Amino acid sequence: MIEAGYVRTMARYNAWQNRQLTEALTEVPEDVLREDRGAFFGSIMATLNHILWGDTIWMSRFDPSVAAPTNRDHLNFTPTFAVWSAERFRMDGAIRMWADTLRTLDLKGPLTWYSGMAKREMHAPLELCVAHLFNHQTHHRGQVHAMMTAAGLEAPVSDLIFLPEEK
Repeated sequence: MIEAGYVRTMARYNAWQNRQLTEALTEVPEDVLREDRGAFFGSIMATLNHILWGDTIWMSRFDPSVAAPTNRDHLNFTPTFAVWSAERFRMDGAIRMWADTLRTLDLKGPLTWYSGMAKREMHAPLELCVAHLFNHQTHHRGQVHAMMTAAGLEAPVSDLIFLPEEK
């Protein structure tokens, strides 16, 4: 289904996207970030928190060095944009370090976890769960992009083909 090179590329893409969002949103007032814009999670900030919360949960399942979130309120996972920025940077580093050590063979096994949402133990191929991690990020960042555009903010480029080469 997927191989380690794909995971490394998507980890780089994720970090690049989040750096661009951080740069674009740093000077935006908190109340603008928290304004309900009619999106699935309401606001830009709630959606950013949901993505980070989801990344934290999935990474805690993939990499035992990443602690599972203790805060179950995914829409208020971090209290401010500044805290989100710091936690986002930390998580992006964790994703990159994990991806850089991954071998394609590592992706071929099963993953078992307890889902608080489904209230039961779940099983799925690890490679499907990893693909879901990146698909989930991209999906919800698209919502952030739409909210930024609707708010008159300049949204960053998100096309994978424009991912800068590593130096």
